[in-house]
Amino acid sequence: MVWQTSQLVLGQPPSGRLMGFVFFSTICSYNFHWYLTPRSVRVNKRALWTQRHKILHFVLYLVGLVGAAVYFFYLLPHLPALCFGAFVTFLYSAPKLPQPIFRRLSHIAVVKTIFLTFVWMYVTSVLPIFIADAHWNAGAILFAISRFFLIYAICILFDYRDREDDKADGIRSLITLLDERGIDWLFILSLTLFALSTIALCFCRYPAFYILLLLVPGAILAGLYKRAKVDFSDYLYYFVLDGLMMFSGLLMLIFRI
Repeated sequence: MVWQTSQLVLGQPPSGRLMGFVFFSTICSYNFHWYLTPRSVRVNKRALWTQRHKILHFVLYLVGLVGAAVYFFYLLPHLPALCFGAFVTFLYSAPKLPQPIFRRLSHIAVVKTIFLTFVWMYVTSVLPIFIADAHWNAGAILFAISRFFLIYAICILFDYRDREDDKADGIRSLITLLDERGIDWLFILSLTLFALSTIALCFCRYPAFYILLLLVPGAILAGLYKRAKVDFSDYLYYFVLDGLMMFSGLLMLIFRI
């Protein structure tokens, strides 16, 4: 996803130091989140695996933390941009910490999915532009908006699947508050805004073929929506739905012109 932003928006290869930082930061934040996650209300293989391998999650968290710290020092000139991303990432997992000050965040975390979506968008679509010291333009802004709403639509399904766990943990989100019809309309709105912002890139002289590739994951996601609300398979969620975030970048890599 970082490569896609660099190639499409900046027209140049991504910073190797940024790639290393994003790689280790992802390992760090993912394993930190799942290490703190209690036993799931909904029994599945992934949840059981997580419970049995807490030590592994902790070790990978430390590995990611050390790796991210090393690359962080290489990127020190961009300290404010990096610290902002780290802070928003922490806010997503903070309600899982046992301290009362963090637990209280669960009662106001209605926008927790927006935190997560924003982090993914920020790290993969905004941070590469900051690191390259590039100027912002309409195309870069539209691309970031497009990525945000595609990722948010995917996160809506993850929240829908995990809504019972969130309720049990006292964590509120839009998905735990809305009824079925409201969730459907939120998903439709997110995909519509994704499509409109992506198509608008044609006014910024982005190649039509690449715009088409950007739209492909949204079309697949729309087709999978009904199935994803009844089939909570880990393979569907962690390979297919998660994979849709990077799918257009993979297509760009395959069909580079």
